[in-house]
Amino acid sequence: MDKRKLGSLEVSALGSGCMNMSGNYNGPVDKAQGIKTIRAAVDNGVTFFDTAEVYGPYINEELVGEALQPVRDRVKIATKFGFAIDGTIALNSRPEHIRKVVEESLKRLRTDHIDLYYQHRVDPAVPIEDVAGAVKDLIQQGKVLHFGLSEPSVKTIRRAHAVQPVAAVQNEYSMWTRNVELNGILDVCEELGIGLVPWAPVGEGFLTGKYDLTTKYDAKTDFRSGFPRFSKEFMPLNMPIIEWLKGYATAKGATPSQIALAWLLAKSPNIVPIPGTRSETHLLENLGARRFPLTPDDVQAIDTALSKFPVFGDRMGAEHMSQIDYSA
Repeated sequence: MDKRKLGSLEVSALGSGCMNMSGNYNGPVDKAQGIKTIRAAVDNGVTFFDTAEVYGPYINEELVGEALQPVRDRVKIATKFGFAIDGTIALNSRPEHIRKVVEESLKRLRTDHIDLYYQHRVDPAVPIEDVAGAVKDLIQQGKVLHFGLSEPSVKTIRRAHAVQPVAAVQNEYSMWTRNVELNGILDVCEELGIGLVPWAPVGEGFLTGKYDLTTKYDAKTDFRSGFPRFSKEFMPLNMPIIEWLKGYATAKGATPSQIALAWLLAKSPNIVPIPGTRSETHLLENLGARRFPLTPDDVQAIDTALSKFPVFGDRMGAEHMSQIDYSA
């Protein structure tokens, strides 16, 4: 596996998003299966694993910690703080709260340091300088090695970076979610030497080509049931992009997932996608994206094709979208 840099943090070019092992798109996976899949990722060269205290909550960090404890010296672990976890999706990035929850995450992860510690969502009630300062203190103490932000605005990135260098920004980014190309996030990351970590790089499963108009999303266990793009209203309007992607992938001898990931890898050497999977079969499929390097001409041709397919519906539900940082 080739390596890439998130700031000064070196990781595998493809990471592993572990969230869906503990729900959000389905019910939690059997723990033994989750551990087996995570360790298979390590065996196949993945060194970068992404989790968060809110996934589960808590049980995802516990799973990742148990799976990676025997190989801790070979991997980098990213986790996140910033939710109140009080039965709502309220935010809490007060410095005293950060100091408390980092200790809890360290315990669950069975480690003495977190390689990359993200603010999960920007908290408008707490100046970002205070958040960056709190993480800077944790870095000085050796409990955290690098600082990250998830779904921030360009202004927030610059303000945080001035206090404590930001190693990585995590944003949703895929063939059907290209906001970072338009809102300045991709540009500011390139300018400041910050890595970009796309979450949902295969469109929360949509870009795998394995979902169609008959797919049902369980309202009790699957966030996508409330996401407009996956609704009965908009899903039919969004199908042309996946039909095109299937054809392109077939011509390349690849799967749609592999082309979706290869496209992101070709966009910038500072991009490290973190596809999530619960199975070893899909893990190996995702890692196979590296067999299909795309040239700049390929990327341009894909971008031109994508421009012909408007995306209908917001990428998340209203409650989740209300927590995206749009500060200018």
